Formats: sequence, structure tokens, C-alpha cells
Amino acid sequence: MDSILVRGNGPLKGQIPIAGAKNACLTLMPATLLTDEPLTLTNAPRLSDIKTMSELLASLGTEVASLQDGQVLALGTKEISNHTADYDIVRKMRASILVLGPMLARDGEAVVSLPGGCAIGARPVDLHLKGLEALGAVLELKDGYVHATAPGGLKGAQFEFPFVSVGATENILMAATLAKGTTVLKNAAREPEIVDLAECLRKMGAEIGGEGTSTITIQGVEQLHGATHPVVTDRIELGTYMLAPAITGGEVELLGGRRSLLGAFCNKLEAAGVEVEETSAGLKVAQKNSRIRAVDVVTEPYPGFPTDLQAQMMALLCTADGTSVLEETIFENRFMHAPELMRMGADIDVHGGTATVTGVDRLKGAPVMATDLRASVSLILAGLAAEGETVVSRVYHLDRGYEHVVGKLSACGASIERIRG
Repeated sequence: MDSILVRGNGPLKGQIPIAGAKNACLTLMPATLLTDEPLTLTNAPRLSDIKTMSELLASLGTEVASLQDGQVLALGTKEISNHTADYDIVRKMRASILVLGPMLARDGEAVVSLPGGCAIGARPVDLHLKGLEALGAVLELKDGYVHATAPGGLKGAQFEFPFVSVGATENILMAATLAKGTTVLKNAAREPEIVDLAECLRKMGAEIGGEGTSTITIQGVEQLHGATHPVVTDRIELGTYMLAPAITGGEVELLGGRRSLLGAFCNKLEAAGVEVEETSAGLKVAQKNSRIRAVDVVTEPYPGFPTDLQAQMMALLCTADGTSVLEETIFENRFMHAPELMRMGADIDVHGGTATVTGVDRLKGAPVMATDLRASVSLILAGLAAEGETVVSRVYHLDRGYEHVVGKLSACGASIERIRG
């Protein structure tokens, strides 16, 4: 099994290109199921999760072509030849549930296994199912599969999410594009990935308004057509690499970055004493102080501080001057990286959904184990700032969400290599 070897090597300097968003691309790809015409996605990230979604769509009848070294995905679903999303594929990735709404909307039937993914909490699909039921779907859970039908087609409805759910908003939004009548989604997710999906669906002929706010209105149409759409910049990869110069010192420009994608995160970095500057090519991050300041963090739905950057931010705060409190409000069980950081000398006290981090002068390299996608990269960041060598094992998690981590960090002066196992 592969591992990543990191040696603390001082400040970083250079440029890092930011890829298209994994979470956006995984949402856009199932939109091919809504039309019999081609859907082309540009700026696609080259990740194992994208391959998994390609495999899932191919099993349903989609023709998938990966072009330009994987950065362009050409998708075509002339017909859905198989309406069952099998457990063997779905178990690898929670985003697989996003084929449910499009299949149901187009053909009135779908059988989808309950999904898998990182072990960071229950993340139930209840809201996906309740929203589809509001549109007239008939659902039955049997043997670990969701059996869904819409004999008379889906019908527009008003549905209010009891709490914000990005995935459920995406699934119901796609399904509603082909429903008869008007659908109004209240307390909808506002993330940039939702806006990106709505823009793509609109290019395909959907009638959608209000994306980016908590109320989205969809007027169903009879059919959608093909389109070409660029995947939005990955704000989580952006935030992760913004933390690299913050934790090591130095100055790095993140190409393609935009402050509007990460306003709350940028505010916290600046409060900690890190400089964030917009440039013509992206965002420049510089850390020129001897030590950053402690800050408190509460994860929240967009536009708040992203839960997917909590682990990485914790790594930074492990060496801050003072005590920081991180409160995780989105997922339970998302502090599994804390014990691994403590192996490196971090002072962290976890109680339920709150972690208290008292900064230490310097972390020390150690063998550590990645427990999920974001935890894996937080340990790499910690290794960049640690004294000696850090070996991060189980990095298959990393491949799900970050492309060319070693190359991108090495180009800025990091001492990092992948050890094949």
C-alpha cells in the first residue's frame, strides 16, 4: 500500500494550479442521464472518484470518453440501458446516490444501492428520498437498495429541507428539471457547486432561478439537450494549498483561485495573521510572521467555514500562538485526524463535536495513518511543518480528492515523495 514521505523543509515559494472541483464534477456527471444528447465537461479533475463515477455511469448505459489527459469528459446517454446502480460500485463513493434523481426523472424508475464513502459520520440519504417523494416518487427500501418508481412521471412541488443538505439539493434539483410543473426548494444549499450545477442544467435547457440563495425555483421542461460546461474551481483544494505557505512560511500563488469561493475561510486565515491577496491569476498567500495567532473555528454550511477544511485548519492551529477551539457542526466523528496529529506532538483535547487545540512550538515527524480524504492531506500539511520525517500511510483516501499532490508541493520547494508499496 502506498504512503507519502514528508520532510520539514522550510518555507514554500512558487505557484500551484488549482484543479476543477471534485464535488462539482461528481454532481455534473450524472446530469448526462437527463438527456439523450452529449454532455461535455471541461476542467475536470483527474481523481479516482471521477473514475468511479465514470464506471457507474457506464454500467447504466452512458458512453464515457476521457480526453485531453482526463481534463475533458465526453458523456453520452442515448438511453439508460440498466436502471440498477449496483452496490459493488456505489459502496465506494457517496456521490453515487446522485444518479437516483436523474434516472427517475427521465425514465420513471431507478434502483440504487445505499452508498458508501469516507467514515466521517452517518450522512443519511433520508432527505434525498423525502424530496423525491414530494415530487411523486414511490420509494421502497429493500435489501440495501432504494427501489424508486414514478409511474405517472414526477410532478412539481414545494419542498423545504429541515436542514441544509448539498447532496439532497443537487439530487432533487436535477430531478425537478423534468418534472411536470413548478418545484420550489426552500432552505436549499447555497454552495458554489450548486450554482455550477444550475448553470450547467440551464445550458441544457432547464428553467432554474434562485441558485446561490436558500430558495431555488425550477420550472419543469419536457426534455433537456446537450451542452458543454467548465467545472468550477475546487474551493477545497484551493483552501488546502492556501494552508501550505501558512503552515510553513513563504509565499505561494494559487492559480485559478477566487476569494468569493472561500470568504469565511480567508477571513479566518487573515485573523490568524496570514496575508491573502487577490491577483490577476488567482490568490496569493503569504506567511511572514514568526508564528500565527490562535483562532476559533465553527464549521457551517456555505457561506460559512467549510467542514472539508476543518482537518487542514487544525493542522495549522497545532503550531499557533495560543489556544484555538474548533467546533464541528456538520458531521459527527470528524476528528479522527486528531490522534494522528497528537502522535506528531500536537496538544489536542476532543470532547464530542469540539476540539481544543493548544499550539506547540514545533511538531515532530512520525508515522501516521490517514483515516479519510481530508484527514490525509491535513497530515501532509503537518508533516511540511514538522521536524524530521513524517510517513502518511493509507493514502488511497488522498487519491479520491487531490491530483498530483506530490508534484504540486514539490514545485514550491516541499520535500515530499510517494513511496510505492
